[in-house]
Amino acid sequence: MASHADGLHVIVFANEKGGTGKSTTAVHVAIALAAKGARVAALDLDHRQRTLGRYLDNRAATIKRTGRDLPIPRHATHDGESHDRFNELLGELSIGADFLVIDTPGRDDPFARIAVTNADTLVTPMNDSFVDFDLIGQVDPDDFKVTRPSFYSELIWESRKKRARADGATIDWVVLRNRLQHIEARNMRRVSDAIQQLSRRVGFRVVPGLSERVIYRELFPQGLTMLDSREFGEMALSHVAARQELREMMAGLALPDAAALPIPA
Repeated sequence: MASHADGLHVIVFANEKGGTGKSTTAVHVAIALAAKGARVAALDLDHRQRTLGRYLDNRAATIKRTGRDLPIPRHATHDGESHDRFNELLGELSIGADFLVIDTPGRDDPFARIAVTNADTLVTPMNDSFVDFDLIGQVDPDDFKVTRPSFYSELIWESRKKRARADGATIDWVVLRNRLQHIEARNMRRVSDAIQQLSRRVGFRVVPGLSERVIYRELFPQGLTMLDSREFGEMALSHVAARQELREMMAGLALPDAAALPIPA
């Protein structure tokens, strides 16, 4: 996978903690790019949960059932075991694609490590809490200053060095701050300060992510996203706010050529 197909940009969503909105965000990014007219493929490496794969399967079923014209990426789910199948899927999905979105398991996984090393954009979603921050760094319990990067940050650092040695490419590491509801403001500031400290130390960018909303869970059975406005009828204010968050997130990811293609209203 080290040498990408012409023009292919690989976006890997990786976080070894569950419950950070990783798969939901990956689906929305893939659909947002497809809605802009990009040729998008998606690969789910979590053969146990299969959230991204099931989400897109549900979307395909909705398209078939209703006849609606919804943008959908080509997608597949890896079996979690076979290196040959892993390479085969990467080859098939990369052909003719502008973007390949890869969702990884919320645990340490050998295929996820390979995917990370070959990412052009690496996205690590996290919630605004020190429980999630502990994945990437540790803080002093009294003054909340960063004391050291975590094992995961060191793993990403080594992956970036390995990629640079392999083909001279740079992995753009983005920490996506998804927003929890009802979080205490002082704690949010402390987490924000710690993230900024660590970003300067280990070299990632910080981008605002998505808020925790019930609507995301409600959309899953039909495979719909916040971009499918025509499926909602009159949108509530919370839906409008969610779409704006998505626009801001996509702009922050700064994917190649994506800025030139506005997300449909």
